[in-house]
Amino acid sequence: MNLENKVILLTGASSGIGRNLAVQLAEKNCSLALVARREELLNNLKKEIAGKVSGVEIYVCDVTDKDKVNTVVQDVINKFGRVDVAILNAGVGVKSGINDFDTEKAKEVFETNVIGIINFINALLPDLLKRKAGIIAGVSSLADARGFPGSGFYCASKAAATIFLESLRVELKSYNIKVITVKPGYVRTPMTDKNKFPMPFIINADKAAKIIIKGIEKEKRIIQFPLPTVLITKLLQILPDPLFDFIMQKEPPGKKK
Repeated sequence: MNLENKVILLTGASSGIGRNLAVQLAEKNCSLALVARREELLNNLKKEIAGKVSGVEIYVCDVTDKDKVNTVVQDVINKFGRVDVAILNAGVGVKSGINDFDTEKAKEVFETNVIGIINFINALLPDLLKRKAGIIAGVSSLADARGFPGSGFYCASKAAATIFLESLRVELKSYNIKVITVKPGYVRTPMTDKNKFPMPFIINADKAAKIIIKGIEKEKRIIQFPLPTVLITKLLQILPDPLFDFIMQKEPPGKKK
């Protein structure tokens, strides 16, 4: 797909991969509807790219708020006439090991990483089905491969997002609506900056955005990167459970040897 003159809706646009996507998409001479929770960052982003895009609107919106999402999508359609590409990038990650276990954390992660995607698709589908055209690109993660210790909520939410997007991809094919699953490995963002563990093969958000945009232009079913992490996760997926458990098991905090 040539992105020139297309209307692109982007969630999680205020920082990290989302912000880099917005800046790079602005070079494609398209119209942008940028969605995030932090108004000041959105305003700054709009000022930065306003002279490069054919149109840009910002929306302060929590993706977990279904009513607000519906209002945003309707406003975008009213102002731009349609949505050609929806990049559903908003996401959160928190510690969820046994020492950080909290149902409220789980709700936050699942409502943002899964329900947030579903809320926007729910609002977008009627118009997409009517026009029988469009691309939905949902951002999952290579962390969907297995249940990694200390990241259970995040891994499970991304696995749910991946499976949901796969189901939707098959169902919408006959309507000429493309569904793309984006699966990054470690990307240097404000979210990953909080991690206290090694992040092998980490790449910067600018490079991640370039890969995602190129994959959308090629209308790939799955955009996954970087290659070393993709290969590692594929290997982990086929490992027998006892071997996976052995490799991943860590000494419990405070346990005396």
